[in-house]
Amino acid sequence: MQKEPSKQNSAAQADDPLVIEATYTEVDDESLRSLRTITIVVYVLQALSFFTAITGLIGLIINYVKRADAHGTWLASHFRWQIRTFWYALLWTVIGLLLVYFIVGFIVLFVNMVWVIYRIVRGLLAVIDNKPMYS
Repeated sequence: MQKEPSKQNSAAQADDPLVIEATYTEVDDESLRSLRTITIVVYVLQALSFFTAITGLIGLIINYVKRADAHGTWLASHFRWQIRTFWYALLWTVIGLLLVYFIVGFIVLFVNMVWVIYRIVRGLLAVIDNKPMYS
């Protein structure tokens, strides 16, 4: 009797494009703690990039090097979040700098700065609470 509802439930999920099932692989606690620490360090490096840009680049390199280790864990979403934050921030910084001549570039740069701060704070709060991004 229990198989019938689960079949119907899985059939409904297969038809519904909005249903996404997150599957996480088993990782030992020590590796997970290490990845969590690395994730926090990268958020701090991103925050420090407002004072010295090289820290943002260091954080990006760490993300790409350790991303495979985080694959299949709840921390993988943080790695994706951090990488996207870097690349979109760089894109909008370049666009803003190109538009500074037309004054609108200052607005673009300011909005970009606020957006980056938001993403760093939101990500840091989520990792401290042991929650994945995009949930």
